[in-house]
Amino acid sequence: MLTLLSAPAAGTDEASAIKLDLVTLFTHASWPIRITLMLLIGASIMVWVVAALKVLQVRRLRTAARAFEARARRTNTSNELYELVATVGGSSAGSRVLSEMFARSHAHHASQVSVDRLRAAADRAIVTEGQRARSLMSALASIASVSPFVGLFGTVYGIMDAFVRIGAAKSASLPVVAPAIGEALITTAIGLAAAIPALVFYNSVDRMIGDVTSELEASAAEWVAILSDVQPQPHRHG
Repeated sequence: MLTLLSAPAAGTDEASAIKLDLVTLFTHASWPIRITLMLLIGASIMVWVVAALKVLQVRRLRTAARAFEARARRTNTSNELYELVATVGGSSAGSRVLSEMFARSHAHHASQVSVDRLRAAADRAIVTEGQRARSLMSALASIASVSPFVGLFGTVYGIMDAFVRIGAAKSASLPVVAPAIGEALITTAIGLAAAIPALVFYNSVDRMIGDVTSELEASAAEWVAILSDVQPQPHRHG
């Protein structure tokens, strides 16, 4: 009678001693699970670092571009635009686009520069600016798409390990099953914890970059009109 009463108490104490916190699961996990967890944790940290860098970069780019465009709106001739670019230099995306357009106009006879050539030069410069602004964006996209599958790999391996432990212990009790199942599910959780912020940051930063390039394209259309309408005439001697 005493034996029957004491057996459940011992089982309860053993089950209550199980800890399913992240540190305990990591220290008791098999090496494939540990490697998977380290990869996912590293990817999660990388998401926040890259997102912070990109948000700061795009904000600086947008602030500089809007400041330059505000000054460019007060110009009416190609000479005034040229003086503005010479004063500002390459500190903003707009000044770099205009520099490319002026380089195209100076490479050919001034009166022969067509609107199509100026538009092509502006488009090429805008594409270059977009590529520069989208640097490191591929890292966010890769983490957002790959992390759930890496977590799923850890889950599948953990479930397989749980069945192996059940077979070795010849028991499906909670002390045998719970750690392995916990290891299996924690990889999926961390994979989602890395993928969800990566996707949110990617969409947000990509929208900001799209806004900057759209504003730059609108300004470039106005600059093309100014440069094509008012071209400086070459000096004739004699």
